[in-house]
Amino acid sequence: MSKLRVGLLFGGRSQEHEVSIMSARSVFSMLDKEKYAIIPFAITKDGVWLNSERSQRILDDDKISRVFNDTDNSIKNSLATFLETDLDTVFPVLHGPYGEDGKIQGLLEMLDIPYVGAGVTGSAVGMDKAIMKDIYAANNIPQGKYMVVYSFAIDSGKIKDEINSKISWPCFVKPANMGSSIGISMVHNSLELEEALNKAAKHDHKIVIEEYIKGRELECSVLGNEEVIASLPGEIKPGHEFYDYQAKYQDESTELMIPAHLDDDIIDSLKKIAMRAFKAIDGRGLARVDFFIKDNNEILVNEINTIPGFTRYSMYPKLWEASGIKYSDLIDKLINLSLEWHS
Repeated sequence: MSKLRVGLLFGGRSQEHEVSIMSARSVFSMLDKEKYAIIPFAITKDGVWLNSERSQRILDDDKISRVFNDTDNSIKNSLATFLETDLDTVFPVLHGPYGEDGKIQGLLEMLDIPYVGAGVTGSAVGMDKAIMKDIYAANNIPQGKYMVVYSFAIDSGKIKDEINSKISWPCFVKPANMGSSIGISMVHNSLELEEALNKAAKHDHKIVIEEYIKGRELECSVLGNEEVIASLPGEIKPGHEFYDYQAKYQDESTELMIPAHLDDDIIDSLKKIAMRAFKAIDGRGLARVDFFIKDNNEILVNEINTIPGFTRYSMYPKLWEASGIKYSDLIDKLINLSLEWHS
């Protein structure tokens, strides 16, 4: 039986470039080489597509600081090579803008190539936290208070007044289209607001301001196309004031409780809301839904990630392992889901 040819896309132009490489290394190592022929394609921070030979060297090099340091004008953009490669499906492990936001999904749709994960709409909505929150509000999915401002029309005095009346302090300020907690600030008072707005505006013209929710941080993994299942939830106990980039990827003091210690009725509610949140954005394949649970057991959705971290230590695969699906089987299921949807 011939092997299924799987294109592995990673790297990319977003600031989650390094996280994408870590995820791709894990996916590559766990793909069954007896069943799949893996053809890797790395994309540099400048948007240059590398050929499979060069991309493979990146997967084999665990020194992330050296990755793409030699990308200069002599490197040929190998997008044409990708377009000419016969692939049965594509596994995009491109976190953040230009990978998780519908752009690469649109390219693959135009090429009529199956791919793992959400389609154009689900990807775009999942990436844009402002639109995501509006859709959740329209579908009565519980979430915290929020407001949206634009970097080209920042009036910090007016925004302070709106926060006072709609949200209160402290609050979070974040770019609408970014992941891995990049560009996020916890703002304790009005004196810190302008710096936080400027920080977020470096990453996006659209900025989301959210209420601070005191409670436990939980995550739930979702899997499926039309028929959807949800994993056991896990809990995050950040070593920092909030679950920022350093707490996610660099700080060993952050604790992950997998599965979370919760009553059965809370677990059931989290699963049901996670599946509703997934379907509301037209999700497909996979996603991770992030929650807060307040002291009174009120459940609030924070956000959804349609291409969550996929390292061996990431919550998405670890939650499925705790729910009875090991990493390699999870990859098989995702590839099968991509082929099922395409057919």
